Amino acid sequence: MSLLPRTAEEFSSAEYWERFFKKRGEKAFEWYGDYNKLCGVLHKYIKPRDKVLVVGCGNSELSEQLYDVGYRHLTNIDISETVVNHMNQKNAKQRPDLTFQTVDATQTPYEDGSYQAALDKGTLDAMASQEEGALAGRMLAEVGRVLGIGGRYVCVTLAQESVIKLAVEHFIQVGWAVRLHCLADPESQEVSSFALPVFVLVCTKFRQPMPMPILEMCQGEDGAPVRLPVVADLLSVVRERQAYAMLRQRLRTGTDATSTPSLTLCHAPTGRPRYTLTVQDCPPGAKVPRANHFAIFIVPQGRETDWLYGLAEGRGQLAASANFRRLVVVAMHREQEYTDMQAVQSELSPMVMELAPPGMPANQKVPFLSVGGELGWREVVSHGTSDLSGQYSVEDVRGEDGQLYRRLVFLGNDGLVQSESRLTNPAAAASSQKNKKSRRKAKLSAPPPMTTPSQTPGGALEVDKGYLCCAHHRVMVAGLAMLGVGNDHNKDVSVLLVGLGGGGLPQFLRDFVPGARVEVVEQDPAVLEVAQGWFGFTPDDRLTVTLGDGLERINNIEREGGHQYDVIMFDVDSKDPSLGMSCPPPAFVETAFLERVGKLLTPRGVFMLNLVCRDSALKKSVLDRVRGVFPRVLSRGIEGEVNEVLLCSRGTGETGVQPSLLKAGKTLQGALGMNSSRTAICIPQIDITELLEDLKVA
Repeated sequence: MSLLPRTAEEFSSAEYWERFFKKRGEKAFEWYGDYNKLCGVLHKYIKPRDKVLVVGCGNSELSEQLYDVGYRHLTNIDISETVVNHMNQKNAKQRPDLTFQTVDATQTPYEDGSYQAALDKGTLDAMASQEEGALAGRMLAEVGRVLGIGGRYVCVTLAQESVIKLAVEHFIQVGWAVRLHCLADPESQEVSSFALPVFVLVCTKFRQPMPMPILEMCQGEDGAPVRLPVVADLLSVVRERQAYAMLRQRLRTGTDATSTPSLTLCHAPTGRPRYTLTVQDCPPGAKVPRANHFAIFIVPQGRETDWLYGLAEGRGQLAASANFRRLVVVAMHREQEYTDMQAVQSELSPMVMELAPPGMPANQKVPFLSVGGELGWREVVSHGTSDLSGQYSVEDVRGEDGQLYRRLVFLGNDGLVQSESRLTNPAAAASSQKNKKSRRKAKLSAPPPMTTPSQTPGGALEVDKGYLCCAHHRVMVAGLAMLGVGNDHNKDVSVLLVGLGGGGLPQFLRDFVPGARVEVVEQDPAVLEVAQGWFGFTPDDRLTVTLGDGLERINNIEREGGHQYDVIMFDVDSKDPSLGMSCPPPAFVETAFLERVGKLLTPRGVFMLNLVCRDSALKKSVLDRVRGVFPRVLSRGIEGEVNEVLLCSRGTGETGVQPSLLKAGKTLQGALGMNSSRTAICIPQIDITELLEDLKVA
């Protein structure tokens, strides 16, 4: 290993290479791969009849092997006199026309346009670190001078970002076409640096500079070229290829249950993401059957954000249930077509096998696992861009219960499902209602599994307004029992809700809670448009929306005075995922602001907060502030989620969940639905008592 450069600068030092070749002696040093690895792409761009200048040849056997297969017009140059003398002596008899010359690649004696190709294996990498790239720049200019029209500079490189950027920008500036091939990893793993993939840069000279840059990327020696608009995009693709190679090398050499690396596979023709693969290894000491080395789990379409598949804890549970040494969890991307499970297996098999754990037998059969052997179902019904939240998608998916659901997904926030509603077939529901007139009480069991919209008779699907998909919304509704909703003397309920989402919660309150008057504050006009267009949200005189910042709205109401609410709800997400608290934004739980909220509540009023905080210290701080303002705080965590709902009031005396609260819950349960005047087939589906029984003192 002492023969390898200690620093990048040594690559381009003549003294270093003199020492290197004297120590190396007769043994050839195949820098970045040998002829067998490179021949496919070299033969594609360099023809046997071409006059070729081999820049920085070293003692590589590449020129000898090219000569032996018919390339007889090779001129090899190197700055090391030692290696040039050695290569001339070695080939004098066997290859008399193969010449080696001691020449500085930045100042060659050759005439303009005298070569059809220039071959460079690692010389650019060696020079790029010298003189802040100026040395490499002079070499590239010299190559451009000696190449004729239609000539090609073919460079084998590890594509360090500064190196490839220097070369590509140089040739783009002079109007050449640029193409970059990413080859498979070298077979030799002699040193760790060779875990990186080898790239071949091909730059073609034109008679007239190209009016628009031609910049292309190819996977493998024969991969179809993908046109890229700017150099930054090319560099991004290179980084992705290098990261994948390093990941694969790490996965080949060991297992690590504490790390769950992931990578995205793109659709070759379009470059769009097609699959995301996440690797989950079993923990040390786990009792795994000897034959269970490796398996692939295909996540049903539309369910990639479910706790079991979307979070590390859930995937750990999935892997433990599957009981393999390594499980690769595969999520399919929206706006991509997938024929069937067999087609997906065929497409993925070559790639995922490269992620197998060390020690797996070569002939080991690798199973593909799924839910019921199906791919799931997803249909994107709308998409757009919000000025505040970025790109979003509205999509219908099939849940694990067989029902269809509509989701609002923010694509820029790890595919966050911002809102979800269950879909219903009005015609089928009306028929079912007619046949079951005797049934008075709403049941919590889901209706029969639904077909996809194309298979649904009787028209389009509609949002089931009586079903709240989000568990924290159901807890907030149950919290109305603290007001005594449903009693004759407490008929009217005024609600201020910050955060609209799909509008499911405020619509439920308006439709089913007697006397409810709801004002929603929503900052994003795009969210309001989506809620009205796709989630059945219908404002009226009892359900109003104020577009604006929730902080400002509450500050203004408190400043103006004269208005109080029975309930104030915060269900608003933070736009900064790095804070450790994704709901609400930190300003909403500052003490001064919480005190303003308390002043806006009626004497019986309740403040409800959906708290989503992964930082335990930050969460404790928030709870301390809330308790400092509201003497009575009840809470309920959401199973399988980070969410915790806080129900806060200024009342004192009763602590915990008293029998009186459970009794009020039963009254609330009976009152729900009495106000349902919009449709006879839409009934509230919620168990208030069950939700209240799980409350605890925060």
